Amino acid sequence: MNESKKMAGGLGGVNRAILVAAFLLLAGAVGYAIWRDSAASTPSAPVAAAASPDDQLAALEARMVREPDSAAAWTALGAARFDMSDYPGAAAAYEKATALSPESAGLWSALGEARVMASERDPMPAAALEAFNKAIALDAKDPRARYFLAVKKDIGGDHKGAIEDWFALLADTPQGAPWEADLRRTIEQVAAIHKIDVGARLMNTQARPLKPEEMPVAARAIPGPSRADMEAASQLPKGQQDAMIEGMVSGLEAKLKADPANVDRWIMLMRSRMTLGETAKAAQALKDATAANPGAAARLKAQAQMLGVPGA
Repeated sequence: MNESKKMAGGLGGVNRAILVAAFLLLAGAVGYAIWRDSAASTPSAPVAAAASPDDQLAALEARMVREPDSAAAWTALGAARFDMSDYPGAAAAYEKATALSPESAGLWSALGEARVMASERDPMPAAALEAFNKAIALDAKDPRARYFLAVKKDIGGDHKGAIEDWFALLADTPQGAPWEADLRRTIEQVAAIHKIDVGARLMNTQARPLKPEEMPVAARAIPGPSRADMEAASQLPKGQQDAMIEGMVSGLEAKLKADPANVDRWIMLMRSRMTLGETAKAAQALKDATAANPGAAARLKAQAQMLGVPGA
């Protein structure tokens, strides 16, 4: 259930071109201005340097010092530490976050996962199990807690029970959820180890169709980058591509400060941050979006889960 990690060196050429093309289409779909022409006409314009992971972590730790009572600050720090494989540090941050926001199932399951990853010997330490049980008590559908509680069954020897629980989770999994492929692989591997035939059943069990509120915003608004868009984006020098991406995300954030009630834009921001590998910033966007739009909390959470936002 771990989210796939981005390469430390940043976006590859193909991913950068995809993101630029998506931004161009997205800009037209939601109607806000972009500055592609000015960027293209000024190739010598300075490019904002992307902060290194260490610099981002230092900034999050500084924020935590300034805002020690902010669950959002501790959540962002936990997500950043997890991304850097500092699992004990992530667990410590999530412990602070759950103490400040004890009603968040996503935070409890994130804490449980961090505790599992931090454990050197016990594959399911008692503290992790406690966190997963708290998550389930708050939200019986929390996918991460359900996954790991099934892992607990498998560890305890109830392999068929674990597989049944994973199949139930798969049936509840929305199409395109980031954990679907890993979940299928887990079922297949555990079944193979214990000689349980799941081939036909696995083939016939599909992730459930998306509900209207779960449809990805960009998928509803635009058809996605075409080959022509991709080729056009890839022709821009790397510096201009990076400048455009930085400008687009900054522009999106600025618009959200002026209009925090625009839920679609918050989802677009989360998606952009996840595409850039900035998972802690995506988690912060989810927190900010929910705080600004409590009535849309369920929709925001559903979208964030599909994007793989930590703590969703």
